[in-house]
Amino acid sequence: MDVLIHLFVGLHIIGIAALLGGFFTQMKAMGEGTVRFVPAMLHGALTMLVTGVALVGLNQAEGGTVNTVKIGVKLALLIVILGLVYVKRDDETVDKRLFGLVGLLTVTNVFIAVLWT
Repeated sequence: MDVLIHLFVGLHIIGIAALLGGFFTQMKAMGEGTVRFVPAMLHGALTMLVTGVALVGLNQAEGGTVNTVKIGVKLALLIVILGLVYVKRDDETVDKRLFGLVGLLTVTNVFIAVLWT
């Protein structure tokens, strides 16, 4: 079971990397006003959602305790991120404040995961 959990943690990190990587690659375009949500951001957010739910399930199946408030906050942030990226994925340009919000929520989600014990 530990191998499976570690596999999903690795995939979860890959999802975070895809979402943040897509954000960082658009930083220059953000300054120019031509920023857009790239497919890697949508796929990263979906990967984070699927692997996060799997990790909670695996943790509970193993008999571990889950901080449901923490998971609820992280899930709420991720649903907002996923909703924004999904709705605006086909737009040629996105408002840079909206794009910045997605980056801020993603970084917030990472810090909640790391700092909230």
